[in-house]
Formats: sequence, C-alpha cells, structure tokens
Amino acid sequence: MTNKKKTQAKKKQAQPNGVPISSSKTQPSPISTESQSQALPAEPPSPSLSSAVDPSPAKEPTAPLSADSVKEQGNVAFKAKRYGEAIDLYTKAIGMDPTEPSYLTNRAASHMALKRFRPALADCQQAATLQSASPSSKTLIRLARCQFALGSSEPALSTLRTVINLEPSNTAALQMQEKVLELEAHLRNFEGAKSRKEWGMARLALDKCLQSVEAEGNEIPTQWRLWRVELELARGNWDAANTSANDALRLDGNSPEVLTLRGLVLFLSGKLSQALQHVQSALRLDPGQESAQRLRKRVKDVEKLKEEGNTAFKGGKLQEAVDKYTETLSRIGEAEEEGKGGQIRATLLSNRATTLVKLERFDEALSDTEASLAIYPTSFKALRTRARINLHLEKYDAAVVDFKSSIEQAEFEGSDADVRSLRTELKKAEAALKRSKTKDYYKILGVARDCTDTEIKKAYRKESLKHHPDKGGDEEKFKLVSEAYAVLSDPQRRERYDMGEDEDGQGEGGMGGFGMNPADLAEVFAQFQGGGFRGGGPFGGGGGFGGGGFHFHSGHPQEFGDF
Repeated sequence: MTNKKKTQAKKKQAQPNGVPISSSKTQPSPISTESQSQALPAEPPSPSLSSAVDPSPAKEPTAPLSADSVKEQGNVAFKAKRYGEAIDLYTKAIGMDPTEPSYLTNRAASHMALKRFRPALADCQQAATLQSASPSSKTLIRLARCQFALGSSEPALSTLRTVINLEPSNTAALQMQEKVLELEAHLRNFEGAKSRKEWGMARLALDKCLQSVEAEGNEIPTQWRLWRVELELARGNWDAANTSANDALRLDGNSPEVLTLRGLVLFLSGKLSQALQHVQSALRLDPGQESAQRLRKRVKDVEKLKEEGNTAFKGGKLQEAVDKYTETLSRIGEAEEEGKGGQIRATLLSNRATTLVKLERFDEALSDTEASLAIYPTSFKALRTRARINLHLEKYDAAVVDFKSSIEQAEFEGSDADVRSLRTELKKAEAALKRSKTKDYYKILGVARDCTDTEIKKAYRKESLKHHPDKGGDEEKFKLVSEAYAVLSDPQRRERYDMGEDEDGQGEGGMGGFGMNPADLAEVFAQFQGGGFRGGGPFGGGGGFGGGGFHFHSGHPQEFGDF
C-alpha cells in the first residue's frame, strides 16, 4: 500500500495543472512544486494535443470572375461617377470577351462623361459594326452624339437617319437631329460670310459652331482651329492670330497644315527666321505640301531682298534701296486675307518712306507712311517718320500729335535713347507750331530749318534787295527780313528760337532796332545805284524807319538815307 501511494504521488508531481499526459517510456525527472513554480513562467493553458494535431479544413478554390460580373462592377463605378475606374473595368471585360457590344458602348459612355469623344467614337463604331446584322438605336444615337460633338455634322445626320428609319418616333434621335441641323446652318453662314469677306460675320458664325458642340478644345476639328487663325489674320488682329496659331500648334503639333499656317502668321508678323523653321518642319512631315513650299520660297525671297535694301540704304545708295524695298513689297503682297500684308509690309513701307524722305520726295514718303500705319497703327518708327514729314510740310499741328503718339509707343517698344530723341523733336515741333502762329523767320528768308549760316546770309541779301522800299519793295516785309536775319545769324539766339523761346529781332540792339550788322547792310546796299543810296528818296529827310541818320564805313564811305 505504501509503495502504491508513493507511485501515485509521483504521477501527480509530473502532471502540472492536473492535466494528465500519456504514458511514455522516458519520463522527466520529478521536481518539487516549489522549485517548478520558480523555474517556469506563468503561461496560458496549452492546447490539447488532439486540437494541435487536427488541421482546419482546406478552403474551396475561388471561381474566376466572368466578363459580365466585371461589367457589373464597372456599372457600379459608373453610377458612382468614378468614370476612370469604370473605363478600366469595362476595358477588362472587353479583353475577356471582345465580341460583346454592350461592353464597348458602356466604355464609350464613360469616355463621353469625361468629354473624351474621340475614343468614345471609336468604341461606338466598333459596337455598331458588331451589331450590323441587327442595329441598335441606343448604340447609333450614342455614335451620332460623338460625331456631333467632334463637329462631324454630315456623318451625324447620316447616323441619325438610320435610327429614324428604324424608329420614326425616337425622341432622342429627333432632338439630336435638330441640334445637328442647327450646326449645319452655322457652318453655312460661316462659309457664306467668308466668301463675301465679311470677317466679323464669319467670326460670329464660327463662334456659334464652337458653342454648339460639347467637345473640349483638343477635340474640336483641326480645320475649325485653322479657320479661327485665318479669320484673325484677315481682320488684322495680330495678337489674336498669334494666340490662336499657338493653341492650334499645341493641340496638334504634328499637323503640316497647322505648322504651315503658324509659319504664315510669323512671316506676316515680321519674324522671318522663325517662320522658315516652322515651314521646314511642315515639309519634313509632308515634303509634297504645296502651300508650305510656296511659303518657304516667299520667306526666303523677302528676307534676301529686305537685307539688300537695308544694305543699300546704309551705303547711301538711296534709289537702289527704294527699288529693293519696292520689289520686296511686291513679294509680300497686300491680300486682304493676310491682313493686307501684315506687319512685315508695314515695316517695309516705313523703310521706303524713310528713304524717300532722304531723297526729299515728301509726298511719296507721306503716302507710304500712311499705308504703313493703316496696317500697324502703333509703330513708333512710322509715327516718327510721319511727324518729320508733316514738320517739313509745315503741318505743325499734325507733327506735334504724331510726335506725342510716337513717344507713347516708344516707351513700350523703343529704347530710352529713342524716347529722349523724340522728346527733343517734339519740343522743336511745338516751337515751330508756335512760330507758325506768329513769325516764322525761316519762312521769311525762304530757307530750310537745317540751313547753314552761309545760306542764311545769302537769303538775307536776296530778300533785302527784293523788299527794300527804295527799290519799290514792301516796307513791312523788309522789316521782317531784317528781324529774321538778326535772330538766325546769331547762333545762340537761333538755338533759343528753335526751342520755342521768344526771340524778336526788333527787340535787340543794332541799327534802327533791326539788329543788323552794318557790314552786311553795306554789302547789300552797295549793290544799289552803283554803290549806295543818297539821302532823300522815299526815305530821305524825316521819312523812313526812324529818326536820325547814320554813317558807317566798309572799305570806303557810304551814305544811306534815314531809317
């Protein structure tokens, strides 16, 4: 009994937590309860051996999704307006079953929701082909909407006629047909206005076309974008033409037609090297494009002739320069569709006008300048040239206005030196205007404003002999001649007079208040009556220009009547 109890006690010590263990041939060494609690950390109960050995049952393999189930997922995404996700799911379904048209039309609807009408059009066309044996009105209406959105009015009408033949009372088809017919009317209005060169009306009609369609800018027809550029050119709206051409090139940079038209805009804007680059790019894409070939030759000819004209001008070969500029203008042309030759023509006209001014052909120069400004009204150089011409032609009011306008433009496109020079010229023009309302000493002597001292002296002698009262001349005119000479023969007084300051010849010292040099008078009057005037005559005695007489010597004594 004692041995049996001992054996049971040993078994209890080998069974922690009272969990029995199966018998084994090898048993661990028994340890006391106290030492066991110190050696082992507290742990949760271990799983039973049976549960550890028994594995969980294996999962059944998942069946692959069908194309229809993927489509249904796409429908959920579409309804939630997650159009990009819907497109991906429909694309996956199409890959699984390319012959199912509903997957294509659903993807087309997603593209249309994002205003991507070009890929939507391709999907609708493919779906319609799959349904050709039994056409679907829904597919065809969606196809017509894509065609309409992309500006293809005639194909859209053809598609809608098919639907109406199938279902004469189809409301969606009838409503869409009205919209397409309205677009057709705008296109006819555009073509008519363009043929009549009514550019404003044509632009209005084209805007109506653009408002009719749903497509974004990169989806509208390339031809429509080219039309807009052409209209802005014809109207002479250079900034708008440049913007429209840049937009067309950004959206369709590999189009030879777009590159050529952009080159034309640059050419007419006077940017010849850039124009040539664009035309050459167009010809690399389409070597046989005739419009690009013609423009390339035109640009090269104008560039060469213009440079030859400039070289002749700088070399003082003025008539040769005029001839070269004239030939260049003939190559540029003045077609209304091209803004009457554009800024490049305006520049050449201004160049020729400048040359004609140097040749003193002022009327021709003025005509060229007016034509230049009609094309490019804000050119400060052309305004400056016209101001100078008007000043020479004594149109002082017009000269002052042109100088002021030229200064305003030069502050934006010219240099500081240009502005300073123009302000100096304006001051002189204002002085000339002021003189024109009082006394113009240059005009009185019959000399140009840039005349030399020698020319002033020669003119004075001539006018003095002509108007001297002792020779039957006009006394008042003789006074004015003397006044004019008194001012213009003095460099300082002449400078003040040219700048608009008051300079009155009668207010200065000299003989009789006229400010004349006695030696000059002696030389003039020595030409009368074999050497001079004696006292008396019409101005002898007390008559004449003032009291008292005078005598002066110039080689030998001369005596003149009282002044």
